[in-house]
This record gives sequence, structure tokens and C-alpha cells, in this order.
Amino acid sequence: MSFSALAVGIARWSMPTVPMGTSINVLRNLRNRRRNFSNTIFRHSRWQDWRDMPADKGCVTLTSPLHGHEITHGQGERMYDLLLTNGRIVDGTGQTWFRAALGITRDVVTIIKGDASQVQAGRVIDVAGMVVCPGFIDMHSHSELKLMTEPEHQAKVRQGVTTEAIGMDGLSYAPISSPKLEHLLTYLAAINGTPPPDVRWSSVKEFLDILDGRAACNVAFMVPHAAIRIEAMGWEDRAPTPQELAHMQELARQGMQDGAFGFATGLTYPPGAYSDTDELVAVCQAISDLGGFYMTHARYTKGDQLLDPFREALEIGQRGGVPVHISHYHSPVDGMGERMIGLVDEGRNAGVDVTFDQYPYAAASTVLHSLLPYWVHAGGPAAALERIKQTETRERIGDSVNPMWGNTLDDYIFSHIGSDKNKEWEGRSLTDLADFQSKKMVDAICDLLIEENLEVAFVARTGNPTNIRTIVRHPAHMVGSDGVLTGEMPNPRTYGTFPFVLGQFAREEGLFPMEDAVRKMTALPAQRLGIQDRGILRDGMKADVVVFNPDTVKAKATFDDPKQYPVGINYVIVNGELVIDNGVHTGTLPGRALKSQ
Repeated sequence: MSFSALAVGIARWSMPTVPMGTSINVLRNLRNRRRNFSNTIFRHSRWQDWRDMPADKGCVTLTSPLHGHEITHGQGERMYDLLLTNGRIVDGTGQTWFRAALGITRDVVTIIKGDASQVQAGRVIDVAGMVVCPGFIDMHSHSELKLMTEPEHQAKVRQGVTTEAIGMDGLSYAPISSPKLEHLLTYLAAINGTPPPDVRWSSVKEFLDILDGRAACNVAFMVPHAAIRIEAMGWEDRAPTPQELAHMQELARQGMQDGAFGFATGLTYPPGAYSDTDELVAVCQAISDLGGFYMTHARYTKGDQLLDPFREALEIGQRGGVPVHISHYHSPVDGMGERMIGLVDEGRNAGVDVTFDQYPYAAASTVLHSLLPYWVHAGGPAAALERIKQTETRERIGDSVNPMWGNTLDDYIFSHIGSDKNKEWEGRSLTDLADFQSKKMVDAICDLLIEENLEVAFVARTGNPTNIRTIVRHPAHMVGSDGVLTGEMPNPRTYGTFPFVLGQFAREEGLFPMEDAVRKMTALPAQRLGIQDRGILRDGMKADVVVFNPDTVKAKATFDDPKQYPVGINYVIVNGELVIDNGVHTGTLPGRALKSQ
């Protein structure tokens, strides 16, 4: 949800093949190999450990990992549910595209080399001239509650997104008990919306069960710091006691065992902002042996407010014994792109397995109450609302609502306001509101938050396009939209991130080849998460597939008109089912809650 990113150098990576019938112990060992990510991310190689799989009744013969199966005719033809013919296969590894057909049976893919004209299938789609690639994995999303209320998920699946990482910035909803859940729902309603009134949960397992099979795309969940801290010690602005810290560790471990992929923090949002480095190290240590990683919205107020926030992230990973992934790694400060990628290289050279994501649009999005000092939020949302009614509180807040780095609130544009009473301000700036009401900025902000029960969000058009372009070229970069689905004027990244990277960054600007753009959206995030059966197109992998036109794919979302779907993404397949069929949403909801354990 905020400011961050990196830059330069393009690489490949490899992963061992997982034959059908592989034992669960072997699969777990393979999952744990993501710990070796730092040794593989810069390696240029073809697939390792390729093992032949048996031919199907003499109809197919395995040839190579790159070209899949050679068609042979004999004892009857293999029958697929869906066959994509004449496409350019961009398999996710970063290797150059190759011509082949792609067969899908139930939820599994087979790559077919040669003349596929006689291959039988329930449906055949000629995708000549189009790219066929793995489904995109959004490494940073805030969609978990919108998936419950708007499960078709048009904004994302029309971009080719088939899996979303959720629980981001440590701001999500499990594990946590009622009524603590209700307070957290109020706190985050401006960016996440609210769930159906009759849908509640307490554990990670219950939360994932609600999403499983009920939405258009898959989800991969991170244990959120806010939830476990609130559950263990409420909204206290202090360090945890040993007993409270042990409780947080226990909750994080149980969340991992329930299927989460790691631990996520948001260190500029209370209550996460109340933590110190030692607390976060301790939680990471608790999930280290379960294959988890640390994902962070860094503490931007720390030290020099430039590189020190990210140095803390590297320290936490190193001391905690886990890989590190930095969310929205970017700075609006001129010249910071090169310094930030230098820090990543420095960390990797020192043995820290660090990666990051960044979106392509030069703007942040977050909640209005994030402009208030941390101490205002102590005790939770109800306490904060009472506190900001007081004149002495507002006097103490004063000008601290103004942003860092010389930015102004003229660039902070309301994206979502909860009630109809104030909807007219969506698309206008905070300065416009204060000027119209003839109020000090602190009074305009506090009055609006009280009226809206905190449900106000904004887009900050304060990013640095040059830094972004430096950062996204780095081989440790992956794509994350940080998409927020509330309001009528959301950040255009919610609707345009993935086609923007393909159409603008890869095709128009040539920042990297199309194959590398796809890799940043598929194999790389799959490896970071430890998802072994997605992110790459090869035999036996799950059928999450995107078909797009490389000549026309383009984001149409803009800051002035952000809720526009892209063009050039023709077909999106999730778990073997067409969700987007020749540009039309089918209404099917095949998404699964993916699990790490």
C-alpha cells in the first residue's frame, strides 16, 4: 500500500521437475528448496533433474523439457478438455518463446510439439500470433474481502491474474478472535471493504476455507502481523511481554501450518508500527523451520528514511533465518533507484536471500488515517476516533499530517469515501477539501475521519517514474499491483499493472524482453512463495494459463479514469477452467486457496 521498489540486470532461474506420483515427502523437500533462491535467481540454465514421464497409451512421447510431447499416432488419440494451438509458448522461465500447442486435461497442462491438427479435444482454440504463458501471480494484493463480495474479480482476472498473494502489509484478518476482528475490519474498511455480514472466522484455516472454490482466482495467504499482535496484546503501543511474544510466535506457526506461506508486516501502520526489530526477528525465527519467509512494508520513518528502513528488513531476515521480500520497493526521491538496487545486491552478496516487488504506476495508495501520528491509534479504532475529537489532540498533531520528502497534500487525491454524503470528494485533493471548508488541514482530516468512521482512502501521486524504471529491471524484481478495489477513483494500478508491464515496459520501452516480463509475473513469484505446481508451463503443472496478444496488450487505466479494463488479454484459464473467454468473463469461480503445508 505505499512507497517502494529496485533495478538493472536480467537473469533466469531453474526449479526441479516434479513427476506425477511424487511422494509428499519429496514434495516437501522441493518446497524447502526455495531457501536456495539466492543461489538460483542469477543462474542462466535450462531445467534440471528432468525425468521422463510414461507415454499415454503410445499416443505421446516425451522429447524435451522445452518442447514437451511429440505427437505420434497409433493406439487412438489423446483427448484433452481444451487445446490451444499455434501459440507462442512463453513458459515463465525467461527462455525464448517456442511454437507448440497446449493441452489441458482437468486442471493439468501438457505441451505438445509438432502438428497438433489431429489431436482431439473438447474444444480447440487457435491462438496463432498470441503468447501462451503461465497465469500471472500478483505478489501484492488487498483483495481478500472483495473476493467474498465480488468473487468474479474482474479487475484482476482481466489482467491475466490467476493467483493473488494476500495478507499484505501485515494488514489482514486471521488469526484473530471476535470482537477483535470487528475492530480490525473497521480499521481497514477503506482499503479492503467489508465481508458479508454473516461471514466470520477466527483461524487461518477458516479464512482460507471461505475463499476456497468461491472466487475467480487463487489466493496465497501471508500471516499478518497486525492480526497476531492484536490477538496477543491488543493495540498497545509498547513491546510485548515474553508471554505475549510467545503467543505471537505460536499464532504465526499455527497460521503456517494452516497453509500460510510466510509472515507479513506493515511497519508504518499501527499496531505493527509499535513493534521493534527484536519482536519481528522472534516471529521469523518461529516460522523458519516451516519454510516461511518475511515480507515487509518497511519502516519508512527509520533512520535516514531512505535506505535504513530496508536495512532493517535485511537484518530481520538474517537474524530470523528466513528469506526477505520487500513490498513496493520504491522511493520518490530522485536518484534513489540506483542506491536501492545497490542495497539489494549488497544484501544478496552477503548471503541474504532478498527479493522485492514493485508496481509500474508512479503513485501510492493508502488510508487517510495513516497520516495521523502512531500514538493517536493506541488502543484501537474506537479510541482513535474519540481522541481526534479533542482540541488538544489536534493541536498536538498539528502539521505532522504533511507528507515526507517535500511532497504536498495537493497530490493526495481521495480515492474512496465510505458514505454517499461525502462521495463528491472522490477524485479531488485533500487541499481542495480543506480550502473549501476553510479549515486547517488537521481539522479537515479529523472531521472527515469522524464522519466516515475512518473509511477514507487516497491516492498519492508522488512516485518517481525514473526510479521505478531503474528498479524493475533488476532480476530480483517481481510484479505486485498493491491493488485496492474500494472507491470510484482507485489507483490505476488496480486495473492496469500487468498489461502496463507487458505493453509499456516490455514492448514500447524495451526495458526487458517479453519473456522476462512474463517471468517476473509467473515463475519468480511462484519460487518466492514456494508454489511448486504453478508459475511455469510444462507437463504436469496446474492449468493456470494466460493468452495475450503481444502486439496489442495495453493498460487503459489512467489516474483520471482508473476503472478501465485492459485490451489484448484474450483468454484466462484458472485451474483448467476458462474465466476469460475471448475477452468475456464466463462467471465461473474455480479459484483455490493455495496452501504451503
